Amino acid sequence: MTTAGQGNSKNISETVSAENRISSRRKGILFILLAAFFFSLMSVFVRLSGDVPTMQKAFFRNIVAAVVAMIILLRSKTKISLKKENLPPLLLRSVFGTIGILANFWAVDNLGIADANMLNKLSPFFAILMSIFILGEKPNRIEWLSVILAFIGAAFVAKPSAGIVSLPALVGILGGFTAGTAYTFVRKAGLQGVKGPIVVAFFSTFSTLVLLPNLLLNYTPMSAQQLLLLVLAGCSAAGGQLSITAAYQHAPARDISVFDYSQVVYAALFGIILFGEFPDVWSLIGYVIIIGTAFAKWYLLTQRS
Repeated sequence: MTTAGQGNSKNISETVSAENRISSRRKGILFILLAAFFFSLMSVFVRLSGDVPTMQKAFFRNIVAAVVAMIILLRSKTKISLKKENLPPLLLRSVFGTIGILANFWAVDNLGIADANMLNKLSPFFAILMSIFILGEKPNRIEWLSVILAFIGAAFVAKPSAGIVSLPALVGILGGFTAGTAYTFVRKAGLQGVKGPIVVAFFSTFSTLVLLPNLLLNYTPMSAQQLLLLVLAGCSAAGGQLSITAAYQHAPARDISVFDYSQVVYAALFGIILFGEFPDVWSLIGYVIIIGTAFAKWYLLTQRS
Protein backbone atom coordinates (compact mmCIF):
# COMPACT_ATOMS: atom_id res chain seq x y z
CA MET A 1 0.00 0.00 0.00
CA THR A 2 1.30 3.48 -0.87
CA THR A 3 2.02 6.10 1.71
CA ALA A 4 -0.98 8.10 0.47
CA GLY A 5 -3.17 5.02 0.77
CA GLN A 6 -1.95 4.38 4.30
CA GLY A 7 -2.66 7.98 5.21
CA ASN A 8 -6.19 7.77 3.86
CA SER A 9 -6.84 4.54 5.80
CA LYS A 10 -5.57 6.16 8.97
CA ASN A 11 -7.77 9.21 8.46
CA ILE A 12 -10.82 7.01 7.84
CA SER A 13 -10.06 4.97 10.96
CA GLU A 14 -9.68 8.11 13.08
CA THR A 15 -12.94 9.53 11.70
CA VAL A 16 -14.83 6.31 12.48
CA SER A 17 -13.32 6.23 15.98
CA ALA A 18 -14.33 9.84 16.62
CA GLU A 19 -17.86 9.18 15.40
CA ASN A 20 -18.12 6.15 17.69
CA ARG A 21 -17.02 8.24 20.68
CA ILE A 22 -19.61 10.91 19.87
CA SER A 23 -22.32 8.24 19.48
CA SER A 24 -21.37 6.63 22.80
CA ARG A 25 -21.36 10.01 24.54
CA ARG A 26 -24.84 10.77 23.21
CA LYS A 27 -26.09 7.40 24.43
CA GLY A 28 -24.49 8.05 27.80
CA ILE A 29 -26.22 11.43 28.07
CA LEU A 30 -29.55 9.87 27.08
CA PHE A 31 -29.22 7.13 29.71
CA ILE A 32 -28.22 9.51 32.50
CA LEU A 33 -31.15 11.81 31.67
CA LEU A 34 -33.36 8.72 31.85
CA ALA A 35 -31.82 7.74 35.21
CA ALA A 36 -32.48 11.23 36.59
CA PHE A 37 -36.10 10.97 35.48
CA PHE A 38 -36.53 7.56 37.15
CA PHE A 39 -34.99 8.72 40.44
CA SER A 40 -37.16 11.84 40.54
CA LEU A 41 -40.19 9.66 39.76
CA MET A 42 -39.18 7.44 42.69
CA SER A 43 -39.30 10.50 44.96
CA VAL A 44 -42.80 11.29 43.71
CA PHE A 45 -44.10 7.77 44.45
CA VAL A 46 -42.50 7.87 47.91
CA ARG A 47 -44.19 11.20 48.64
CA LEU A 48 -47.56 10.03 47.27
CA SER A 49 -47.50 6.92 49.46
CA GLY A 50 -48.39 9.19 52.36
CA ASP A 51 -47.88 8.58 56.07
CA VAL A 52 -46.14 5.20 55.79
CA PRO A 53 -43.04 5.16 58.09
CA THR A 54 -39.79 6.04 56.31
CA MET A 55 -38.11 2.70 57.08
CA GLN A 56 -41.11 0.80 55.73
CA LYS A 57 -40.99 2.85 52.53
CA ALA A 58 -37.28 2.10 52.20
CA PHE A 59 -37.86 -1.64 52.71
CA PHE A 60 -40.36 -1.96 49.87
CA ARG A 61 -38.23 0.23 47.62
CA ASN A 62 -35.20 -1.98 48.30
CA ILE A 63 -36.84 -5.38 48.07
CA VAL A 64 -38.21 -4.60 44.61
CA ALA A 65 -34.79 -3.33 43.51
CA ALA A 66 -33.16 -6.45 45.01
CA VAL A 67 -35.44 -8.78 43.06
CA VAL A 68 -34.79 -6.88 39.82
CA ALA A 69 -31.02 -6.87 40.47
CA MET A 70 -30.99 -10.61 41.18
CA ILE A 71 -32.91 -11.35 37.98
CA ILE A 72 -30.48 -9.26 35.94
CA LEU A 73 -27.50 -10.87 37.66
CA LEU A 74 -28.76 -14.38 36.90
CA ARG A 75 -29.67 -13.53 33.31
CA SER A 76 -26.30 -11.92 32.67
CA LYS A 77 -24.62 -15.13 33.86
CA THR A 78 -22.04 -13.04 35.68
CA LYS A 79 -19.80 -15.25 37.77
CA ILE A 80 -20.37 -14.43 41.44
CA SER A 81 -16.90 -14.51 42.91
CA LEU A 82 -15.83 -12.29 45.79
CA LYS A 83 -12.43 -12.12 47.41
CA LYS A 84 -11.89 -11.31 51.08
CA GLU A 85 -10.65 -7.81 50.24
CA ASN A 86 -13.87 -7.10 48.28
CA LEU A 87 -16.12 -7.38 51.35
CA PRO A 88 -15.12 -4.17 53.23
CA PRO A 89 -15.94 -1.78 50.33
CA LEU A 90 -19.15 -3.67 49.53
CA LEU A 91 -20.30 -3.60 53.15
CA LEU A 92 -19.41 0.06 53.63
CA ARG A 93 -21.09 0.94 50.34
CA SER A 94 -24.20 -0.84 51.58
CA VAL A 95 -24.17 0.76 55.05
CA PHE A 96 -23.74 4.31 53.74
CA GLY A 97 -26.15 3.66 50.88
CA THR A 98 -28.86 2.44 53.26
CA ILE A 99 -28.44 5.50 55.50
CA GLY A 100 -28.56 7.66 52.40
CA ILE A 101 -31.88 6.17 51.25
CA LEU A 102 -33.47 6.63 54.69
CA ALA A 103 -32.23 10.22 54.93
CA ASN A 104 -33.41 11.05 51.41
CA PHE A 105 -36.86 9.50 51.90
CA TRP A 106 -37.33 11.35 55.21
CA ALA A 107 -36.23 14.62 53.60
CA VAL A 108 -38.64 14.08 50.69
CA ASP A 109 -41.51 13.71 53.19
CA ASN A 110 -40.52 16.75 55.27
CA LEU A 111 -38.98 19.06 52.69
CA GLY A 112 -40.06 20.09 49.20
CA ILE A 113 -39.31 17.41 46.59
CA ALA A 114 -37.08 19.73 44.57
CA ASP A 115 -35.15 20.90 47.68
CA ALA A 116 -34.68 17.32 48.92
CA ASN A 117 -33.39 16.22 45.51
CA MET A 118 -31.10 19.23 45.29
CA LEU A 119 -29.49 18.53 48.66
CA ASN A 120 -29.15 14.85 47.73
CA LYS A 121 -27.29 15.98 44.61
CA LEU A 122 -24.46 17.24 46.81
CA SER A 123 -23.27 13.63 46.64
CA PRO A 124 -20.74 14.19 43.79
CA PHE A 125 -19.06 16.93 45.81
CA PHE A 126 -18.96 14.82 48.97
CA ALA A 127 -17.48 12.02 46.85
CA ILE A 128 -14.59 14.35 46.00
CA LEU A 129 -13.91 14.93 49.69
CA MET A 130 -14.24 11.29 50.71
CA SER A 131 -12.00 10.12 47.85
CA ILE A 132 -9.12 11.79 49.71
CA PHE A 133 -9.51 9.39 52.64
CA ILE A 134 -10.87 6.30 50.87
CA LEU A 135 -8.93 6.31 47.60
CA GLY A 136 -6.01 8.61 48.37
CA GLU A 137 -6.96 10.95 45.53
CA LYS A 138 -6.11 14.63 45.93
CA PRO A 139 -8.62 17.10 44.48
CA ASN A 140 -7.32 19.82 42.18
CA ARG A 141 -8.16 23.50 42.53
CA ILE A 142 -11.25 23.23 40.34
CA GLU A 143 -12.63 20.41 42.49
CA TRP A 144 -11.94 22.29 45.75
CA LEU A 145 -13.65 25.41 44.38
CA SER A 146 -16.62 23.32 43.25
CA VAL A 147 -16.99 21.91 46.79
CA ILE A 148 -16.98 25.40 48.35
CA LEU A 149 -19.52 26.75 45.85
CA ALA A 150 -21.73 23.67 46.30
CA PHE A 151 -21.90 24.26 50.06
CA ILE A 152 -22.80 27.90 49.46
CA GLY A 153 -25.59 26.74 47.17
CA ALA A 154 -26.75 24.23 49.77
CA ALA A 155 -26.92 27.01 52.36
CA PHE A 156 -29.38 28.90 50.14
CA VAL A 157 -31.54 25.78 49.80
CA ALA A 158 -31.32 24.93 53.52
CA LYS A 159 -32.04 28.57 54.48
CA PRO A 160 -30.43 28.60 57.96
CA SER A 161 -32.24 30.83 60.43
CA ALA A 162 -30.38 32.52 63.28
CA GLY A 163 -27.44 30.22 62.61
CA ILE A 164 -29.54 27.06 62.93
CA VAL A 165 -30.26 24.91 59.89
CA SER A 166 -33.64 23.20 59.83
CA LEU A 167 -33.69 19.50 60.68
CA PRO A 168 -35.18 18.42 57.32
CA ALA A 169 -32.41 20.32 55.49
CA LEU A 170 -29.72 18.75 57.71
CA VAL A 171 -31.14 15.30 57.01
CA GLY A 172 -31.15 16.11 53.28
CA ILE A 173 -27.47 17.10 53.48
CA LEU A 174 -26.75 13.90 55.43
CA GLY A 175 -28.35 11.99 52.56
CA GLY A 176 -26.02 13.72 50.10
CA PHE A 177 -22.99 12.95 52.26
CA THR A 178 -23.78 9.27 52.75
CA ALA A 179 -24.67 8.84 49.06
CA GLY A 180 -21.38 10.44 48.02
CA THR A 181 -19.47 8.20 50.41
CA ALA A 182 -21.33 5.15 49.11
CA TYR A 183 -20.44 6.07 45.49
CA THR A 184 -16.78 6.34 46.50
CA PHE A 185 -16.89 2.80 47.89
CA VAL A 186 -18.62 1.67 44.68
CA ARG A 187 -15.63 3.00 42.78
CA LYS A 188 -13.22 1.27 45.16
CA ALA A 189 -15.03 -2.03 44.66
CA GLY A 190 -14.90 -1.49 40.89
CA LEU A 191 -11.16 -0.84 41.03
CA GLN A 192 -10.83 -4.20 42.81
CA GLY A 193 -12.61 -5.89 39.91
CA VAL A 194 -16.13 -6.33 41.37
CA LYS A 195 -18.71 -6.28 38.57
CA GLY A 196 -21.55 -3.74 38.60
CA PRO A 197 -24.46 -6.24 38.83
CA ILE A 198 -22.84 -7.81 41.90
CA VAL A 199 -22.48 -4.42 43.61
CA VAL A 200 -26.15 -3.57 42.94
CA ALA A 201 -27.43 -6.97 44.08
CA PHE A 202 -25.26 -6.93 47.23
CA PHE A 203 -26.42 -3.46 48.25
CA SER A 204 -30.13 -4.06 47.56
CA THR A 205 -30.11 -7.38 49.43
CA PHE A 206 -28.15 -5.94 52.37
CA SER A 207 -30.56 -3.00 52.71
CA THR A 208 -33.59 -5.28 52.55
CA LEU A 209 -32.25 -7.60 55.27
CA VAL A 210 -31.26 -4.67 57.53
CA LEU A 211 -34.73 -3.14 57.27
CA LEU A 212 -36.63 -6.43 57.61
CA PRO A 213 -36.59 -6.65 61.48
CA ASN A 214 -38.09 -3.16 61.76
CA LEU A 215 -40.80 -4.12 59.28
CA LEU A 216 -41.70 -7.25 61.25
CA LEU A 217 -41.75 -5.44 64.61
CA ASN A 218 -43.32 -2.14 63.57
CA TYR A 219 -45.33 -2.91 60.45
CA THR A 220 -47.92 -0.23 59.71
CA PRO A 221 -50.94 -1.45 57.73
CA MET A 222 -51.08 0.01 54.23
CA SER A 223 -53.83 0.41 51.71
CA ALA A 224 -53.56 -1.35 48.36
CA GLN A 225 -52.85 2.04 46.79
CA GLN A 226 -49.95 2.74 49.16
CA LEU A 227 -48.45 -0.69 48.51
CA LEU A 228 -48.74 -0.15 44.76
CA LEU A 229 -47.06 3.25 45.04
CA LEU A 230 -44.12 1.77 46.99
CA VAL A 231 -43.75 -1.04 44.46
CA LEU A 232 -43.71 1.61 41.73
CA ALA A 233 -41.06 3.48 43.74
CA GLY A 234 -38.96 0.29 43.79
CA CYS A 235 -39.44 -0.21 40.05
CA SER A 236 -38.44 3.42 39.42
CA ALA A 237 -35.35 2.99 41.60
CA ALA A 238 -34.40 -0.16 39.68
CA GLY A 239 -34.90 1.70 36.40
CA GLY A 240 -32.67 4.48 37.66
CA GLN A 241 -29.92 2.09 38.73
CA LEU A 242 -30.02 0.24 35.41
CA SER A 243 -30.01 3.49 33.42
CA ILE A 244 -27.13 5.07 35.31
CA THR A 245 -25.10 1.86 34.99
CA ALA A 246 -25.68 1.89 31.21
CA ALA A 247 -24.77 5.58 31.08
CA TYR A 248 -21.34 5.06 32.59
CA GLN A 249 -20.75 2.06 30.37
CA HIS A 250 -21.13 4.28 27.30
CA ALA A 251 -19.20 7.36 28.39
CA PRO A 252 -16.76 8.54 31.09
CA ALA A 253 -18.11 10.37 34.12
CA ARG A 254 -16.48 13.69 33.21
CA ASP A 255 -18.52 13.81 30.00
CA ILE A 256 -21.97 13.01 31.36
CA SER A 257 -22.23 13.23 35.16
CA VAL A 258 -23.32 16.87 35.07
CA PHE A 259 -26.52 15.87 33.27
CA ASP A 260 -27.58 13.97 36.39
CA TYR A 261 -28.54 17.36 37.81
CA SER A 262 -31.54 17.33 35.47
CA GLN A 263 -33.16 15.33 38.29
CA VAL A 264 -33.65 18.60 40.15
CA VAL A 265 -35.54 20.05 37.19
CA TYR A 266 -37.75 16.96 36.94
CA ALA A 267 -38.39 17.06 40.68
CA ALA A 268 -39.26 20.76 40.62
CA LEU A 269 -41.75 20.19 37.80
CA PHE A 270 -43.33 17.22 39.62
CA GLY A 271 -43.50 19.33 42.79
CA ILE A 272 -45.30 22.17 41.00
CA ILE A 273 -47.71 19.94 39.04
CA LEU A 274 -48.59 17.38 41.73
CA PHE A 275 -48.10 19.18 45.02
CA GLY A 276 -48.26 22.89 44.21
CA GLU A 277 -44.72 23.36 45.57
CA PHE A 278 -43.15 26.44 44.02
CA PRO A 279 -39.46 26.89 44.95
CA ASP A 280 -38.83 30.24 46.65
CA VAL A 281 -36.23 32.68 45.40
CA TRP A 282 -33.56 31.44 47.84
CA SER A 283 -33.96 27.84 46.69
CA LEU A 284 -33.76 28.99 43.06
CA ILE A 285 -30.51 30.82 43.82
CA GLY A 286 -29.17 27.63 45.43
CA TYR A 287 -30.18 25.58 42.39
CA VAL A 288 -28.42 28.00 40.05
CA ILE A 289 -25.22 27.96 42.12
CA ILE A 290 -25.00 24.16 42.45
CA ILE A 291 -26.04 23.32 38.88
CA GLY A 292 -23.92 26.16 37.50
CA THR A 293 -20.92 24.89 39.46
CA ALA A 294 -21.44 21.38 38.08
CA PHE A 295 -21.65 22.63 34.49
CA ALA A 296 -18.62 24.89 34.91
CA LYS A 297 -16.57 22.04 36.37
CA TRP A 298 -17.60 19.71 33.54
CA TYR A 299 -16.76 22.35 30.90
CA LEU A 300 -13.32 23.10 32.33
CA LEU A 301 -12.39 19.42 32.69
CA THR A 302 -13.53 18.54 29.15
CA GLN A 303 -11.55 21.51 27.76
CA ARG A 304 -8.42 20.12 29.40
CA SER A 305 -8.98 16.58 28.05
